[in-house]
Amino acid sequence: MYPYYENEWGILPIEHNRRFNPGLNMATIRQAINETIERGIMRMPTPTRLRDLIRQIRAAKTQAEERAVVNRECAYIRSTFREEDSVWRCRNIAKLFYIHMLGYPAHFGQLECLKLIASPKFTDKRIGYLGAMLLLDERQDVHLLITNCLKNDLNSPTQFVVGLALCTLGAIASPEMARDLAGEIEKLMKSPNAYIRKKAVLCAFRIIRRVPELMEIFLPATRSLLNEKNHGILITGVTLITEMCENSPDTLNHFKKIVPNLVRILKNLILAGYSPEHDVSGVSDPFLQVKILRLLRILGRNDSESSEAMNDILAQVATNTETSKNVGNTILYETVLTIMDIKSEGGLRVLAVNILGRFLLNNDKNIRYIALHTLLKTVNVDISAVQRHRSTILECLKDPDVTIRKRAMELSFALVNAQNIRAMAKELLIFLEKADPEFKAQCSSSMVLSAERYAPTIRWHLDTLLSILIAAGNYVRDDVTSSTIQMISSSPSNEQAYIAVKFWEAIQETQDNQPLTQVGVWCIGESGDQMLYNSEQEFAGEKPDETAIIELYSKLLWSNQVNTVSKQYALVSLAKLSTRFKSGQNDIKDIIDTFGSHLNIDLQQRGVEFSQLFGQYSHLRESLLEKMPAMTINKINGTNSNGDTMEDELPRITVEKTINNIVKSNTDTLLDLLGNGDDIISPPIQTTLTTTAVPASNLLDLLGDIDISAPAMPIMNNNNNNIITSPVTMSILDDNENTKISESLFNMNGSGGAQTGNYNDLGLDFLSTPTTQTSAKITTAFDKNDLLITFATTRKSDYVEVVMTTTNNSLDTLEQYLFQAAVPKSFQLQMMSPTGSVLLPGGIVSQEMRVKSNSSSAVLRMKLRISFVCNGNPILEQAEVSNFPDV
Repeated sequence: MYPYYENEWGILPIEHNRRFNPGLNMATIRQAINETIERGIMRMPTPTRLRDLIRQIRAAKTQAEERAVVNRECAYIRSTFREEDSVWRCRNIAKLFYIHMLGYPAHFGQLECLKLIASPKFTDKRIGYLGAMLLLDERQDVHLLITNCLKNDLNSPTQFVVGLALCTLGAIASPEMARDLAGEIEKLMKSPNAYIRKKAVLCAFRIIRRVPELMEIFLPATRSLLNEKNHGILITGVTLITEMCENSPDTLNHFKKIVPNLVRILKNLILAGYSPEHDVSGVSDPFLQVKILRLLRILGRNDSESSEAMNDILAQVATNTETSKNVGNTILYETVLTIMDIKSEGGLRVLAVNILGRFLLNNDKNIRYIALHTLLKTVNVDISAVQRHRSTILECLKDPDVTIRKRAMELSFALVNAQNIRAMAKELLIFLEKADPEFKAQCSSSMVLSAERYAPTIRWHLDTLLSILIAAGNYVRDDVTSSTIQMISSSPSNEQAYIAVKFWEAIQETQDNQPLTQVGVWCIGESGDQMLYNSEQEFAGEKPDETAIIELYSKLLWSNQVNTVSKQYALVSLAKLSTRFKSGQNDIKDIIDTFGSHLNIDLQQRGVEFSQLFGQYSHLRESLLEKMPAMTINKINGTNSNGDTMEDELPRITVEKTINNIVKSNTDTLLDLLGNGDDIISPPIQTTLTTTAVPASNLLDLLGDIDISAPAMPIMNNNNNNIITSPVTMSILDDNENTKISESLFNMNGSGGAQTGNYNDLGLDFLSTPTTQTSAKITTAFDKNDLLITFATTRKSDYVEVVMTTTNNSLDTLEQYLFQAAVPKSFQLQMMSPTGSVLLPGGIVSQEMRVKSNSSSAVLRMKLRISFVCNGNPILEQAEVSNFPDV
């Protein structure tokens, strides 16, 4: 008898326990353990079961406790992997899978998975292949060793072993592995066993998606799949054909002859009697029906003959499908997508839109969202059919679900046209007043664009713009403010006086609405005299006098609720009123003088310089602060997304004033864009200035040797039609003393002291720029992620006109869209302002560019930067265009 000692290895004899000390090697320890086991004294511990391990991990109260449990179990699993024949290998691998799912490293089990795959037992193979799918990828060397095992199992007489190998190959196939085993898959696709045939088709589908060039190998075996009676093989066959058709135009043309077969299968599914094996909520195999409809949509796209062959069956599906369950709604949804995507008949498209109209009345929010989403995609196909459901769509604007309201808003703007603009604007204004803050910016900008296109009268347009500013509040984008000012400026004088009265009354009620305040004081500054002295103007309350208006300006300028930009507008407007009012100049001067010591440097600079206009340079005040001339807008005919004729407005502002000197300003970084930075002298001739979309600062980062703009040509700010004025000194200053009034005197409107100024305040004449229309050559400049940019190039007398058109083919609204371009230094580039900065789904934005060459041998190339915000995420794309046509 041996005296015994108990430790973590079980019960050991003391004489053997003496051998267990750090000084002995592992061979001696292993020999002692084996001797003890032979005597029946020691028992190897049974591994923890998977459910017990899960229970221990879930019971851990801290991350440290969980790591301790996992590390202890991983150490034990490693120790068992060292044994050649472990009876617990499957159990340990299963526990390793769970540890891997928790995010802990489990790569040391890869070779054990390979051993299990090579085992003749099905249970071992099942765990081994599962481990291969979880733990292996193309970067592992073990991945190469599994190819031979897969090949052997693909030829196994047991269908379940073949099925395991096919599933694993489809999940982890690398391009090399797919090429090696593609022949085996092609053979299995012809197997008489339906189970293996279905698995092989699915594996072929995965391989084609991974390596598209292997498609030709599987093409012969695919032709007979549609003759199968087994629905599982039919579904996999249709899925495989769909993938082939999407990847190869030649394969698509090859399979167009199977349209009658697909129509026959779909017809049998609809007209067949009750089949318990395939019935789902009273519908016969809806999964197969959806797959067939999707394939028909691909085959019938842009093909009149194929579309005609499937029109009848689509009508039968649309009328015979049960709509009381979601299963039927799913089939109807796919049917609508197919009808709208192929060249279907007009009556069939109306039927499809009516189905979506019924979806809008469904109580299920998901179905209503799907209906709005699909109508937004199909509105360009048949706008008149969608218009019939306009009232239902407008009701969705009141839905409590935010996603439904967003889609309903986008669809509502897509339905606006000249006939319904009044009714739609009324409903959308109600929505804008109650909308969530995240909707106000997009909704207000879209309303401004719609009103600009379809306004029936000028007064209605002005009233609508005022209502938008009131309803949207401070959520209005800058483009709305500038568009409103531009519209008012181009209106007749009596309409300007009318809207000035309306803005006066609106400002009385609220002073924390910054866009409303900015536009309001601009209007009053321009038309204050007409508002007061015109007897035809009617006020809702008591008619104000000059003192009341000046008091309001004083209140605005010293209010904490008014931001700096609004105060800049108000200060310029107040200075203008000194030339409009018959009295009150002293009060105005006193207010302006107080800003000479303002803490804000921009307001202080304006105050000092305007004060000079009341003193030493009073003779200049009338000419500098004269009424702004009307801006005329040249309109280019086109069609909108609804198919209606419209006029895209491209503001082209011509300044006909004599500019005597253009000098370099050390404080203006924009001079870096004007050639080599040398002093630029311009002769006293008329100069045409056009609005440019080039931003103010960092375009030189765009690329290398690019010169952004034409030299000796001032640049105008795109947002507010403002001109960058720092490098400009006007000839109205006759002597050197007058140069003390720096060029920032002209910076009367804008956000910074030496950044932007509004030449509206200088009394410059704005006329349209004449152009000669010739045939244009179209070039695709950018086509990525459903964003298409094309150039229409036309040769003019001494320059090339390039009209950029951006089309949003996605289902998302693109906000803050900005297109930037740069050309080599051997060219000069001028850019007009774009038609908008928001791209609705299917929407279009245009912008004109003019390129003039300084060298006859220079080759035109253009580098582009496109930036926008999609779903709150800023996106920046860059591209280069070098394939300009010879014009």
